[in-house]
Amino acid sequence: MEPINVDFSGKGKKNSKTTVVEPKGTTAKRVIISLVVTVIIAAAAYYFMLPALNFKAIELYLYIAVVIIAFIGTFGLVSKAYFRPEYMEYAKNKVKIPVILLLVLAVVIGIGYLTGAVIFRAKAYHEIIKVENGNFAEDVAEIDFSSVPRLDKDSSNMIATRALGELSDYVSQFIVSDFSTQINYKGTPVRVQSLAYGDIFKWLKNTKNGIPAYIIIDMTTQKAEAVRLENPIKYSPAEHFNEYLIRHVRFSYPTLMLDYPSFEIDDDGNPYWVVPVLDKTIGLFGGTDVAGAVLVDAVTGDMTLISTSLDGKTKLKTDKFVTDSEYQWLDQVYSASILNQQYNYYGKYVNGFINSLIGQTDVKITSDGYNYLALNDDVYMYTGVTSISSDQSIIGFVLINQRTKEAKYYQVSGALENTARTSAQGKVQQYSYTATFPLLLNVSGEPTYFMALKDASQLVKMYAMVNVKQSTVVGVGSNLTECMENYASELDKSGVSVEIDMDSMGDENNGDTENTKETVDVSGTVAEIRSVITGGETYFYIRLDESASYYKVAVGQAEKIVILNVGDSVTFTVAKDASGDIIPVDSVK
Repeated sequence: MEPINVDFSGKGKKNSKTTVVEPKGTTAKRVIISLVVTVIIAAAAYYFMLPALNFKAIELYLYIAVVIIAFIGTFGLVSKAYFRPEYMEYAKNKVKIPVILLLVLAVVIGIGYLTGAVIFRAKAYHEIIKVENGNFAEDVAEIDFSSVPRLDKDSSNMIATRALGELSDYVSQFIVSDFSTQINYKGTPVRVQSLAYGDIFKWLKNTKNGIPAYIIIDMTTQKAEAVRLENPIKYSPAEHFNEYLIRHVRFSYPTLMLDYPSFEIDDDGNPYWVVPVLDKTIGLFGGTDVAGAVLVDAVTGDMTLISTSLDGKTKLKTDKFVTDSEYQWLDQVYSASILNQQYNYYGKYVNGFINSLIGQTDVKITSDGYNYLALNDDVYMYTGVTSISSDQSIIGFVLINQRTKEAKYYQVSGALENTARTSAQGKVQQYSYTATFPLLLNVSGEPTYFMALKDASQLVKMYAMVNVKQSTVVGVGSNLTECMENYASELDKSGVSVEIDMDSMGDENNGDTENTKETVDVSGTVAEIRSVITGGETYFYIRLDESASYYKVAVGQAEKIVILNVGDSVTFTVAKDASGDIIPVDSVK
């Protein structure tokens, strides 16, 4: 057997270096073609992506990545690397710099997130919003129920859809859009709702003329009105191309980071879009706050930049502020989601990041949900506050001004909002009504949850009041007066006496002023009682001793009617001109 000779010198080894095959033509030509195509792609991408040219905007880095990838892909096509494998190595060598740029981009994004990470900057997150302590009895005066919203967004949308039928000549072309905002309009809480085109074909047909109207819903009377405009809305999120709202703003303010717009009207009913301007206040991407807003005339497209600064200092180049008297009509500069997030930062990181996980001393968060309340000609976001270690009760609530970010915390212990909703729904469980997210009101010094009860079609059928301290104390009624009377009665049973201001109740017919009528009280002794179930509701027909008529009462109107017996005294409130064998009852005393 011959000995095996192993050569360690490497002289007999073949060259393992890959041979680079270059396609015909010059590299310079291929680079120029790739750059031209990339510029075209970059322009189109910018038109549709609309990134803020701001290093604090993550979408800018994504846009740059798209442009770099477009160059790499185009160069590969021009070099025929995707069709001829022998050219692949050549293409890889020529795009090393773009690939390195992508890696650098990823590193910058990573460092940016680290510099704003909560684990390192907990104190900065805690201080992103200033919260003062308030006195419930002094600051939250007894509410005039004529200014308390009785609808939520879903109910308003349903009413707006019905009101759209008033535009008989447009109803087949437009729909109610998702852009609706609760504002305080001439001292009344209303929700203004913009319209959108029914579909792309209806947009093609109508975009030249614009959107002819908007809808305004009174949150207390539940009346909706389709407001026809002398000059139609030309700029909105429903448009495309240059009239598309965000694109219109972006071309004038390329460096501003823009948030989700809201639709509002001024004191004269003129439509505007309020586009919040965001700022990242912690690190590169952390601590989202609102630096101001771009106010866009929905008809003309004219824009005004305003700042949210309260001390005269602003990062925006403008001398106009949301606190100026001319912008008093503005109601939603800060979105509820941003305010909710900022308060959670404030509550969670009060004693640092570690404490938010271990120990959790003084840590508190907002409850699951929020609502809006009109106060002092502004709209405030309301939400309950609970200890992070317990989700069964609130320890207080917070009111935050959506125009100025002024925040006040009120210490009130009691039931969580969802517990109150369950109590209210249980009171009328036979109807399967759904309660809106509650508002916390001051009723004769008693912290009280107020909510509307809706049926499956999102229409308000009844109202409920639930005591915060004692969630079993519940009053319901088909109108505010009856609801308050029943609530006061339940409070009295629990040992709490309250005085009812009947003048604060507003109208009696679920807020429908068109149905407001003169009423009279009819009293007597019950002589006969009959009942029937119709459409899932139980009705009682009661004849008094000195009347041949039967008075019709739904259980939902006055639950105590079920314990009424022959011989009991009762007073019915009915329409003044009511007559006949069966007379509908407005309320029962």
